[in-house]
Amino acid sequence: MNILIVDDEKLLVKGLKASLSNEGFNVYSAFDGKEGLEIVNKEKIDLIVLDIMLPVVNGISFLKKIRETMNTPVIMLTAKDDYADMVLGLELGADDYVTKPFNTRVLIARINSLLRRASMTTTSEEIIIVDDLKINLPCRTVHKGESEINLTAKEFGILEILAKNKGVVLSREKIFDLVWNELECDTRTVDVHISKLREKIEDDPANPIKIKTKWGVGYFMRKDRIE
Repeated sequence: MNILIVDDEKLLVKGLKASLSNEGFNVYSAFDGKEGLEIVNKEKIDLIVLDIMLPVVNGISFLKKIRETMNTPVIMLTAKDDYADMVLGLELGADDYVTKPFNTRVLIARINSLLRRASMTTTSEEIIIVDDLKINLPCRTVHKGESEINLTAKEFGILEILAKNKGVVLSREKIFDLVWNELECDTRTVDVHISKLREKIEDDPANPIKIKTKWGVGYFMRKDRIE
């Protein structure tokens, strides 16, 4: 697995690179967003650890750029209590975030967890049709009509569990448990991802017909709209 660390703190990058190399990863590093984009365009990167505060090209601009063409998992590094950057990053397609300062073992655990989820496949040849959506579970692809929709790993995970549990209302806590597989639940993160998912799959995200809200409970996919 190839991991790219994009952070301008050279000592932090050096330490992370050593720790991740000891875990068996091949690690690339960049100290500004422009350099990071150059590496992404040249190398096959399986996961990116991305600092928000970067010189030349900042982390938000970096994230916007790569999400135009790829779904590579991204873990953001944010300042403590900087919720604005955290929410914006998640809305733009980041898959997870860690606040500085952090424990390296925690970051490695999150990297391993995210890579496992991103690489999971199913032996079933199941394809779920939702109106004009075609969800191919083995290939982990989604098409809306003839066009493929680029979803992050967590967006696809949410869509998959809602489609598999058609008509069943799933609480935010349940969705977080199934998709994030973490002990500490952040229901706000679920809401952000649902909002971004609706923007990609709904004709009118303000009036969704595929993913519905059960106020005070959670979300569900309408049973009568799935074949």
